[in-house]
Amino acid sequence: MSKRLPSEKAALELLKQTGCSKKVVEHCKIVADFAAEVAETCRTEGLKVDVSLVRIGALLHDIGRSKTHDFDHGLVGAQIARNLSLPASLVSIIERHVGTGITQNEAEQLGWPTKSYIPKSLEERIVAYTDKLIRGSTRMPFNTALERFRRDKNTAKDAVERLRQWHQEFSHC
Repeated sequence: MSKRLPSEKAALELLKQTGCSKKVVEHCKIVADFAAEVAETCRTEGLKVDVSLVRIGALLHDIGRSKTHDFDHGLVGAQIARNLSLPASLVSIIERHVGTGITQNEAEQLGWPTKSYIPKSLEERIVAYTDKLIRGSTRMPFNTALERFRRDKNTAKDAVERLRQWHQEFSHC
């Protein structure tokens, strides 16, 4: 595959070819619709955002779940994306969407390659944010998602604060 973004149809086919379940594919579609909605609103408000990248990134964000449902599915998915020669911008979305990102310290503790996995670009933040508001195929109100995220014993306080900041950012788009 080239370094161009795959089409929506091609992205869905990649999810199926790599072995993602129907539940994962459905989740990815719902996240993609919501993420594209947020991105369009941001664009309308004058922010420079690549809506196509957001949509395709959201479709592929859980491609790693074709191999594992563990916390490292973002790392696994990023490797799958690299093996498929997908653009670096997509690889970054896939790699950085877990939680609200993983700090360099947390990555070291997890035994991951030591670097920051915190979403940097607007597109990365939109996908990570919208993913946190979708449970399975159901969109949750922000406060419900925040409370679930906060109660998770594996969630650091700074991760909860990032989710709050993203909500503030995207509520003003």
